[in-house]
Amino acid sequence: MLKYTLKRLLRSVLTLVILITIIYALLQFMPEEGYFKNYEKMSRVQIDTALRNMGLKDPLYIQVGRFIKNLLMGDLGVSYRYRVNYPISEIVKSKIGVSMRLGLISMAVSLPLGMCLGALMARKKNGLADRLGNAYIVFIQAVPNAVYFIFIQLYGSSLLGVNMLYQEGDWTTLILPVTSLALPSISSYAMWLRRYMVDETNKDYIKLARAKGVPNTTIWFRHVFRNSVVPMVNLIPGSVLMTISGSIYTESLYSIPGMGGLLVDVIKRQDNSMVLALVVLFAAMSILGLLLGDILMGIVDPRISFAKKEGSR
Repeated sequence: MLKYTLKRLLRSVLTLVILITIIYALLQFMPEEGYFKNYEKMSRVQIDTALRNMGLKDPLYIQVGRFIKNLLMGDLGVSYRYRVNYPISEIVKSKIGVSMRLGLISMAVSLPLGMCLGALMARKKNGLADRLGNAYIVFIQAVPNAVYFIFIQLYGSSLLGVNMLYQEGDWTTLILPVTSLALPSISSYAMWLRRYMVDETNKDYIKLARAKGVPNTTIWFRHVFRNSVVPMVNLIPGSVLMTISGSIYTESLYSIPGMGGLLVDVIKRQDNSMVLALVVLFAAMSILGLLLGDILMGIVDPRISFAKKEGSR
């Protein structure tokens, strides 16, 4: 387990370094004005001097190494257009709490509902509940989020009598954003749990249990559901970490001052340094979520072995 964890950690670090290098290479093609507030009023000499002082004239490998070194010290650099010369880490701190609260509430709603729906669909396979659940999943997967999010915002606000946009201190303005975020997650959890449970019911040990006369309820809850939940554990760490990054479209739609809306804002302002920092931060959360998911699966299910057996290919 320790050997596997170290290997996965090294791979994750290597992936992040490669990703940072690619992003830095792409930023070389971005307009220079993304580093200056008053670009139009500056001369060519002033621009070149400022870029050299920022280290943006250095070779790519030096820039990447400097960024990684500062990143390990918790320094994400400063903003050049969103808030001139203001530390990006301070800006992020003020936004993370909002996105985390919204994301955790939506996850607390979607995870139990999605798992209950998936279990019900598997238990009533080909029945009415299964057909309705599949129709819901197909609808969520097929229709773009932007379409039904707008309907939720327009008709939900009039039906429930709540404000269409987020307001700090008014908890009712969280109802529509949480609903919007929860609906896709519910369908995803339900779809995967149903699949795992249906696959589990076709295994030999389940057939043997039925042949022995084990009660159907015991088979479903002590064996099928219990073993099907293990693969779902892999999704939880990533889901929790991604709540920090927020939802780009949802936060923009409901004017929520979180991480997702921040990314949209800095892209519009062409603040290159903040775009770099936020993209790297989101990527690091995704990579860490995958790593923690794999490790958590091994902890939850001791039957999983990460060591290659002799004679295996």
